[in-house]
Amino acid sequence: MSGVDATETPRRNPFPALFNFRDVGGLTGHDGRRVRRGRLYRSDSLHRIDETDRAAFTALGIRTVIDLRRPTEVARDGRVPAYDGLTYRHIHPEHEDWATVPYAPEEDLARWLADRYAGLAQTGTAGLAEAVGLIADSANAPVVVHCVAGKDRTGVVCALTLAVLGVADADIAADYALSTVASERFSAWVAATLPEVAQPPRPYLASPAGAMTLFLDELRAGYGSAEGYLRHAGVTDTQLDALRAHLLD
Repeated sequence: MSGVDATETPRRNPFPALFNFRDVGGLTGHDGRRVRRGRLYRSDSLHRIDETDRAAFTALGIRTVIDLRRPTEVARDGRVPAYDGLTYRHIHPEHEDWATVPYAPEEDLARWLADRYAGLAQTGTAGLAEAVGLIADSANAPVVVHCVAGKDRTGVVCALTLAVLGVADADIAADYALSTVASERFSAWVAATLPEVAQPPRPYLASPAGAMTLFLDELRAGYGSAEGYLRHAGVTDTQLDALRAHLLD
């Protein structure tokens, strides 16, 4: 059964310098239990956080940042500023460069994106397992996981986590789809502040719900369940139990 509206007010973004920051909590999981708020956040790149955002970031009590960007992206843009009590973990799930498989306008965008996510799940197993394992450890919470746009690598990690928590695919896809509006805000910001920078291709801005639905359907076809995939990737049953224990009300 579908849970709460993924757009409800408590999920609003408190950071003007970020475009895709939100609480993953509030959705309905196993046995009608809600995913706890204030435990897991998702975001686009945190390097734009500045001193004006320090109070808001500190107020969230975030203990752990999981950065899924490529090493070259970290070197290019920098990382989240250091805060007392904050642990920074850089995890790079190996995956193909999207530039090597360009999107053609006549292609089905959801299909193209789902194929990219399937590729990530195939080659980035160790990194995805490490990220979910960190989220599963309550000592690391609250956690924020991010990449560049906060929709693709971050979307896959959050989708796997929510699936283990028993959240319906429709709700997982709805949360993922929120990134389209966030990407549009980012695109507008780039146009206004960096007019010399070319706008990114369409797949870098869009998050059609169907892409995540396809990815989850096909992951289950291959591994039986999100848990089956994560076990294959190296996540233990103890970690999966811990994930449910601390992220479900």
